[in-house]
Amino acid sequence: MSMTKEQAEAHLADPAVFCCRRQKGLTISAADLEDPGIFDDMEEAGLLKLSADGLTVAEVLGATLTQDVEALTPITKDVLDHVNAKAAAPAAASVTPTAAEAPAPAAAPAASAPITTMLNGGTMHIQIGAAEKLAGLSIDIPIGASAPAFTVPPAAPVAPAAKPAGEKKVIRTLLKKHIKITDAVIGTETKIADGVITIDGAIVEKAVKEDPLCKSLKLDVIHPSERHIYTDTIMDVCPIATKVEGALGEGVTKVADGVVFLLTGVDEDGVQVHEFGSSEGYLDEKMYFGHPGCADPGDIIIRCHAVIAKNTGMTRPGPFAAHKCEDYIIQAVRDELKKYEGEVVREEHCEDLRREGNPRVVLVKEIMGQGAMHDNVICPVEPCGVKGGQKNVDCGNVPIMLTPNQVRDGSIHALTCIGPATKEMTRHYIREPLVEGLAADTELDLIGVIFVGSPQVNDEKMWVSERLGSLLESLDIDGCIITTEGFGNNHIDFIQHIGQAGKRGIPVVGVSFCAYQGQLVVGNKYADAMVEENMDAGGFENNVCGCSCVTKEVATRAIAMLKNKMAGVAIKPAPKKWNNDVINANNRLLGLAETKLVESGTLH
Repeated sequence: MSMTKEQAEAHLADPAVFCCRRQKGLTISAADLEDPGIFDDMEEAGLLKLSADGLTVAEVLGATLTQDVEALTPITKDVLDHVNAKAAAPAAASVTPTAAEAPAPAAAPAASAPITTMLNGGTMHIQIGAAEKLAGLSIDIPIGASAPAFTVPPAAPVAPAAKPAGEKKVIRTLLKKHIKITDAVIGTETKIADGVITIDGAIVEKAVKEDPLCKSLKLDVIHPSERHIYTDTIMDVCPIATKVEGALGEGVTKVADGVVFLLTGVDEDGVQVHEFGSSEGYLDEKMYFGHPGCADPGDIIIRCHAVIAKNTGMTRPGPFAAHKCEDYIIQAVRDELKKYEGEVVREEHCEDLRREGNPRVVLVKEIMGQGAMHDNVICPVEPCGVKGGQKNVDCGNVPIMLTPNQVRDGSIHALTCIGPATKEMTRHYIREPLVEGLAADTELDLIGVIFVGSPQVNDEKMWVSERLGSLLESLDIDGCIITTEGFGNNHIDFIQHIGQAGKRGIPVVGVSFCAYQGQLVVGNKYADAMVEENMDAGGFENNVCGCSCVTKEVATRAIAMLKNKMAGVAIKPAPKKWNNDVINANNRLLGLAETKLVESGTLH
């Protein structure tokens, strides 16, 4: 793959290698040279062997070839009429502490402070001098397997704003009341009393009538001490939440605290309802308890097991039937929760707001939209519900803007049955760490959250991505974070979305599972700031439900990286191999918990 003139200028000090066979008399240009960015992979594959006598790009540009040379051949002085001077080395800079060193004491506060950045084995190290509100800061920002190092120039003086930057303007409020639940039982009526949820066991006979493709349902309760129990594949984890005032995103919502619904499923032939990987097995080994989409360590689990019509597991209607029938049961509990005045464990006060003068940012969440099992319900009547919502596939997978409060109020019900580890379940969205982190950041102005589906056909992918680009442009934003669940097919859209933002001059950070198994097979020049979600020791989809998704630690790294990219980051190549030690080291430097790995599907 030959280089452009701009690429060659960025690689003047790198080895010069012909991309194709070239003949005597050629005047060498950038178009004749292979991109050094892929040399590591080519050497590993045995396609290229660099020479100690090889010249650099700067030394060969404009020289004339004195004999024929084959493709992928390092250029040496014996085949050229002359050799240029080497590219000048960068000027020496002041020493920046490495990841193992503590930052030096801060100097006296200054009006502006230089920011220096360097790469340490896949780590972006940032040191910020003393500023008006900072007593000096030194952090490392982790970058994924395909992410680069970069350098931030000294900040330019900023003219005083007419109004104080970040002045808060509240648009609407949402109060989420978490109601204490101490137990759940299957009985003869549905009610909530003294913190105990009782569900009428006979309700399953009514629930299955919601969809003829659902042949049977079974309910049971799993307490925290009983989790070493076999379970069929986990289709979803859904909280019990209900509106008591207002519509989604405003007013008051009650959330049952300490209990969740767990949907599992097979078809009539016993085939697990799953797609890429299945999470059937012992429950305590097949769920990453405490992650955003999962049950928490102390949660009571109400398991709803569905049997759907044979041969419908890989269609859209089959899995949807299971979700629809389970939602009938959850709604019966919601109706009781509306009336129940139990102990309020905690309250969440959520605000949709503007911070005028701060950088305007959006969060883009790519969701599955490839048909079959790949779908989601958007904006149902009840939080995390099904009824009244629209499926993104039926909407053409076009970008749909929601407010942060709507997302935090359960506007997404996940139908997706992709690989368990990278699946963002319904509970994930109601407590999405990136929404929480961006909304709470007083240095940013979160405009909204865009959900965009991932179609199956390439032409549709490009069409939808172009619609996203137009939307991002019209919002006049200063930066965005783009996430995707899963990997592979949807990475095509993911990279296109990043390109749509990048070509419009919008700083963009990508968040995805890549690691070893999900390495990006497509890319573009704007995909230069990536954050890795993987938490498997080998870098694989490990069939542990909710393992490798957006967590608080991932969100913190992504937000920090976006801030730095908006500061005018110059992107440089980075090591391509995923290494979880980099993430752990950076989490510690950011004051976050170290990422725990999962070995062979067993949690530690």
